[in-house]
Amino acid sequence: MVRYELGCSALLTAPALTVNHLHAALAEPDLDPQLREDIAFRLAQALAHSDRLKEAAEMVGEESARTESRRGRLRLQAAHFLWQVFDAAETGGPVRSRRLARLAEHLAGRTEGERAVLCLRAWDATLRGEPAAVAVGAADRALALEDAEPQAGGVRQAPPPGRPGRPLGYTDPDWGFELPSVAALSFMYADRPDRAEEMFAAAIAECEQTGWSGAHLSFAFTLLGLVRFRRGRLGEAEEFAREGVRLADRVGRRVPAQWYAVGLLIDVLLSRGRLEEAREIAGAHEFGPPFPAAVVFPDPQTVLGRLLLAEGRHAAAAAELTEVGRRMEAKGALNPTWCPWAGHLALALAGDDPAAARRLAEQTLERARRQGTATAVGQALRTSAAVAAGPAEAVVLLQEAVEHLDRSPDAHEYAEALVDLGAALRATGRTAEAAEPLYRGADLAVRCAADGLVERALAELAAAGLRPRLLRTVD
Repeated sequence: MVRYELGCSALLTAPALTVNHLHAALAEPDLDPQLREDIAFRLAQALAHSDRLKEAAEMVGEESARTESRRGRLRLQAAHFLWQVFDAAETGGPVRSRRLARLAEHLAGRTEGERAVLCLRAWDATLRGEPAAVAVGAADRALALEDAEPQAGGVRQAPPPGRPGRPLGYTDPDWGFELPSVAALSFMYADRPDRAEEMFAAAIAECEQTGWSGAHLSFAFTLLGLVRFRRGRLGEAEEFAREGVRLADRVGRRVPAQWYAVGLLIDVLLSRGRLEEAREIAGAHEFGPPFPAAVVFPDPQTVLGRLLLAEGRHAAAAAELTEVGRRMEAKGALNPTWCPWAGHLALALAGDDPAAARRLAEQTLERARRQGTATAVGQALRTSAAVAAGPAEAVVLLQEAVEHLDRSPDAHEYAEALVDLGAALRATGRTAEAAEPLYRGADLAVRCAADGLVERALAELAAAGLRPRLLRTVD
């Protein structure tokens, strides 16, 4: 018990010291079963925080098989799946996904352990690119307690019979920040960013009320920035990402919080058309290999590939993105909006190997249609248009992309599609038809703070002989 308490006291400040104490505690003979379960659970956390995710998953998986308590087994199984899902080098993802789906199938979210498994099922379905309704269904079941109607005074009603326990909080001493965060992100990738934004705003408030001002608060700001990014609100996304970087820089170099925040900031700057700033941020934070063992979003190697592509270094970009593809395929992470490596790789290959680029684009579109959101399908159609055999084919693809993205919460992606369509129409000699999408795209790009896209739209208007008009900065 003393070794366990010593280990717990150092969990957030010295994970390596925690590992030593808890390994020693777990090796003690004749442990009380409940204490052994607690030690194993905390040891897995400490190993994961030390970037030893495979070891964490294996250890807690072995412990789940030996415990006789049903509640304890579910708790340790949830931890086992958690660290497998977050292991970037996992190679048995499809098998693990099937096991997780079977375990979650009949769970109603009555206990914290059940809610933990359902959060993981929602996120795994998101990573795999299963139909968005599957992920949302699991997340809704996991968070049903949070959705209970409040009584007078703001107090939530008691859960229905058979549903004891409390919601999974962001500062929960057992489950921590990861589980409610992946549930929120499952809503975001299902084109429900409003729900995700509410949850991450609550995360910031909870962290600040608890007095947490380090890595967890950095994660909260960064992930709220990611939601704003997915809504096309690039200026706000940049502000949140910069706050995430500021907080992460206080924690240490190349820690998970820094990978998250810096990767998002680079991604946002590239979307705003500010390549030099993105390059400076990457250099200042040594954003490159070796990459972390934990899954990070946005995936840092994919962001690096996008940066190299923006610099015109197509061969280097293709090398990085090909490696990302190998990892994601092995893990079974096939959602093209979660990790858009294939779309970027198609663009990197388009000049030297257009046939391969089109094959990648077709695969991406097929996967996007399976996931089924307007954002996923619209993005994939834009990629297909970018590597199409000619402007006429691109026009057809972009017209469909605009139809989908008109229903998407991602205003920036919609603006990109409008400008792309206008440019393709101009390239086919249909100048009169190009005017409307170019003007609409330029207006929307201003509202998204996408400076580079504004410049491109204005250049297309000028090339079409159309007079730029006063761009609107409000809806």
